[in-house]
Amino acid sequence: MNFTGKYKFGSEENYEQFMKALGVPDDAIECGKTNKFDTEVVQNGNEFTWSQIYPCHTTTNKFIVGKESELEMLNCDKVKIIVNLEGGELLMNFPKYVHTAKIEGDKLVETSVCDGITLKRVHTKTV
Repeated sequence: MNFTGKYKFGSEENYEQFMKALGVPDDAIECGKTNKFDTEVVQNGNEFTWSQIYPCHTTTNKFIVGKESELEMLNCDKVKIIVNLEGGELLMNFPKYVHTAKIEGDKLVETSVCDGITLKRVHTKTV
């Protein structure tokens, strides 16, 4: 499965509840509700550069599947984890939540689960 592409933000479910479960402050949650982001992924074999492009900044994570990498979490903390690829799906076990990403047709589907609350984001490939 090749993730390379540019993806436009499409929809999300349970954003506010998930971020509260993660401990994100209310003002940052409000900002996130209005500032949607696009995603750009460059995959070269097992090496990934994953960028989320917001109106005011860009967050970029670089990782190699199966090797420890430092990644920025949804609450902006940085942690070292190992990203795995299982059945065409990227799996990231962060300290407070589990995150997966997969391609479904022309969609990038990301799912994060924290304390039983699932945040689902869907992005549509543009290039």
